[in-house]
Amino acid sequence: MSDTAAPRAGAKQWWGLAVLVIPSTLLFMMLTILFLAAPNLAADLNPSSTQLLWILDIYGFVMAGFLVAMGVLGDRIGKRLLMVIGAILFAAVSIAAALTTIPELMIVWRAVLGLAAAMMVPATIGLIFVLFADAKQRGVAIGVWAGGISAGVALGPLLSGLLLEAFGWQATFLVAVPIMALVAIAAPILVPEHRDPSARIDLFSALLLIAGLLAIIYGIKRFAAQEPAGPSIGLLVAGALIGLWFVIRQLRAKQPLLDVRLFANRTVSGALAVFLLSAAALGGVYSLFTQYLQQVQELSPLQAGLSILPAAAVLIVVSTLSPVLARRFRPGNVIAVGLLTQVVGYILFTQLDAGTGLALVIASFVITYPGVAPSMALTTDLVVGSVPPEKTGGASGLATTANDLGISLGVAVIGSVGITAYRGQIGDLLPGGLPADAAAAASDSVDGAMAAAAQLHGALGEQVVAAAQTAFTGGLNTAAIVSAVIAGLAAIIAATRLRHVRPTGEAQQAAEEQAAP
Repeated sequence: MSDTAAPRAGAKQWWGLAVLVIPSTLLFMMLTILFLAAPNLAADLNPSSTQLLWILDIYGFVMAGFLVAMGVLGDRIGKRLLMVIGAILFAAVSIAAALTTIPELMIVWRAVLGLAAAMMVPATIGLIFVLFADAKQRGVAIGVWAGGISAGVALGPLLSGLLLEAFGWQATFLVAVPIMALVAIAAPILVPEHRDPSARIDLFSALLLIAGLLAIIYGIKRFAAQEPAGPSIGLLVAGALIGLWFVIRQLRAKQPLLDVRLFANRTVSGALAVFLLSAAALGGVYSLFTQYLQQVQELSPLQAGLSILPAAAVLIVVSTLSPVLARRFRPGNVIAVGLLTQVVGYILFTQLDAGTGLALVIASFVITYPGVAPSMALTTDLVVGSVPPEKTGGASGLATTANDLGISLGVAVIGSVGITAYRGQIGDLLPGGLPADAAAAASDSVDGAMAAAAQLHGALGEQVVAAAQTAFTGGLNTAAIVSAVIAGLAAIIAATRLRHVRPTGEAQQAAEEQAAP
């Protein structure tokens, strides 16, 4: 039966789409929702700067590492069932995280939340194909789903600011509870079940992928924390060897968890590399920028969230326009122009200091943030459209994984660069005569410096605040340089590795002419 003869979806299917899109938006919002909450959370939990980075990025790493495995598990036991289990787990762990007072335990809860998210995301996109048999309706539904994800990443800090202003950092976790309860109740009513009993899951490969990633990231963070170099190098080597083991295992498997042969396709490898690098460049600066707004510009969480809103609005507009532009211009060029715009924004970030006016700060982010939109909007179609139909599921999973992994890598790697730069400057800026414990806290992180300054009186406390603000801004400047280099590299890859991809309008016209009798 052709797509034109496929049954069209009715009201129940569109309500079912809402059940799939709303939690997807929330799950990707959780990648960024803690960025604004970090200072408040740090004040209560008192984590080290390295622990705070783990709290921010472990969610994305675990989610990315298990996405493909959970997609296969959903095929095996039922997509809807796995989504409901993930929703219940996410709600329960969100409550536990909101009650946590120990930083190490918060890292654990954020990791489990990442696992629960990995249970849900592949099911949401897979069930869209079950709900919508008509090709045109399915295209609209996938567009709504992708738009929800983009909005989630963009608007996470704004929601965080609203919640922090009214309640506290705990609300950034508790907001998930009613949404996940709705999913658990409504999904069995509005969404059909779908399973493939022949699907086989390679859990060991998923564990290898996570172990390799975490070993490399832990090694990088140890360097940032100025730990002994030997163990740090050992972790990097171990992570690389585990990654090699993972690749070899996939090449030998009859049903690989991740079809690494897809990377031989230059469109797939080029698009994914661009998406990973652009998301990484943005993720690290984004996390530091939200702290800069609060700790240096001294904005409230709500004011900081509203300051990000103009850039988020432009991001959504550019995401919508990017597919339109790709019909007339080569997608690689559209992506490259966006990334070069990002480079300009990062260069502006290198000029910020503790006394920069808020208008220039907001303008810098408005230029920087939307630059990732073309790669975000076009990557999935580029990847999925360049592989055979039987491999589209794995290809779409790769695109989603690249997004999660890129943002988390940025927070981990570029965030570590910012911390290292802060620690390299703060010692020379702190005033003399500080108590040892105050000096140690200020030397570890800007949050520690602010907490220490609150315990000091008069001019000494003000000097600690000024020193921390100057050092943190210097860390942001350094991180922006790294991000500019990464975004520039991504732009070059987009313009060269994707130059063979024709505008989508030309490709569609050629396909129609070929199909015509």
